[in-house]
Amino acid sequence: MADKEKVIVIDFGSQYTHLIAQKVRSLGVYSEVQHPEDYIVDDNVKGIILSGSPYSVYEEGAPKIDLDKLLRFRIPILGICYGLHLIAYELGGRVYRSERGEYGRTELLISSRHPLVEGIPRKSIVWMSHKDIVATVPDKFRVLGYTGGSKIAIIANDKQKIYGVQFHPEVEHTRYGVNFLRNFLFNICGCSGGWNPINVVNEFINAHKDLKKEKAIVAVSGGIDSTVTAIILRKIFGDNLHLIFIDTGLLRYGEKDWVVKLFKKLGFENLHVIDASERFLEALNGVRRPEVKRRIFSELFYKIFEEEADKLERKYGKIKYLGQGTLYPDRVESGATSRYTDRIKSHHNVIVRSKRFIILEPLKDLYKNEVRKIARALGLPKEVCIRHPFPGPGLAVRIIGNITRRRIEILRKADKIVEETIRKYELYEDLWQVFPVLLTLRSVGVKGDKRSYEYIIAIRAVKSVDAMTAEFAKLPWHILEEIANRILNEVEGVNRVLYDISNKPPATIEYE
Repeated sequence: MADKEKVIVIDFGSQYTHLIAQKVRSLGVYSEVQHPEDYIVDDNVKGIILSGSPYSVYEEGAPKIDLDKLLRFRIPILGICYGLHLIAYELGGRVYRSERGEYGRTELLISSRHPLVEGIPRKSIVWMSHKDIVATVPDKFRVLGYTGGSKIAIIANDKQKIYGVQFHPEVEHTRYGVNFLRNFLFNICGCSGGWNPINVVNEFINAHKDLKKEKAIVAVSGGIDSTVTAIILRKIFGDNLHLIFIDTGLLRYGEKDWVVKLFKKLGFENLHVIDASERFLEALNGVRRPEVKRRIFSELFYKIFEEEADKLERKYGKIKYLGQGTLYPDRVESGATSRYTDRIKSHHNVIVRSKRFIILEPLKDLYKNEVRKIARALGLPKEVCIRHPFPGPGLAVRIIGNITRRRIEILRKADKIVEETIRKYELYEDLWQVFPVLLTLRSVGVKGDKRSYEYIIAIRAVKSVDAMTAEFAKLPWHILEEIANRILNEVEGVNRVLYDISNKPPATIEYE
């Protein structure tokens, strides 16, 4: 992208940092995340965005940046939440911790018109996530908006081209968030737009085109991430690419057969299927803690993967490259993007890093919605493009507590019922994910005039664009009732079905 305009996002550790970059890219401007310790501002940079952070600016060890140095570039700067606090704090304003936090949806009132708020109503809903507030602004700054808990919610200094907002315009819950970012990009920074995520794929292929005589392997699951990764790598390695599908015994109903048919349909000849279900069941037996489950799964998965690689090398020769369908949310939730980023949960592509292979991750800086666009551009079947995300450890992270063969079978049957019902009412494409979770709790019930003491299933259905935030889906009662009735009548061992009405944040989409 050396010849293209771009906006850099300075990452102070927010879980939303790459969501900012993704939103900027969705508006047709290339964006990349950089760290405050080693950012690079070249001639192509049209704007700089300072991210949020789990820190407070006055905290010891809080991430900082030399604002005077940034201002010397004379490039527009936008601070978001912590970024706003940092601007105010470093330039002579006052920031302090409020007695009452402001979290979730809040009404923003715009008090002064400005190119940054062009086309945005005087009153609108924004998404807050903070307890710090700006009490006084630095000299020569204007206040453009406020909320009930933050009297200074938008600031602007046109002479120095530096701006800040207390809320998060990058999340879907901010009603006019895209407008705020669009105004910053085009009204303030003077961007022209025109970037497309397929550019990432083309750049990746061009950068690795000399590897066509090398051999590579990639683990595939049938999900959109690994499938798109395999398609991209085939453009580089051709028939020297080998696909490995590991049946962990933690897959959904009919998953293995579906995956085999898919890759044969896509024309892949070198697909190697390994049944490792007994090994995973044995390794996870008695393990209850979510992070321990993920780590055991990751380590065993990679061990089995290397065993198969050994067999392939004996047959086909040295394999040098390993492809992975890692997305940015995997890395950000694993705390792998910055030393300031908290680990939410470990993803197996992230926590186990190969020393044997050179890892290729063509999607590592992309979000799921961008990967879907790429999948459509590459001509993948619709069934792949619209498929819901499924966790790498499979049903292991949807079974709370101990994993047993019986509990896997209970959840697998419930999962089949949920998907069948959602597809029946043509709601599948409207949802980001929908799935059942098997809880550790049991409850008293009545079946056939007899007392029962059986498991509880929770149904999780969410709407999202990027998986970094999500709202629970307001499914019609008659559909929920049909799902519950089918599970209670068809799945032995369950006598109660619950519906999860939690948003992300504060909950995550998956339970473990």
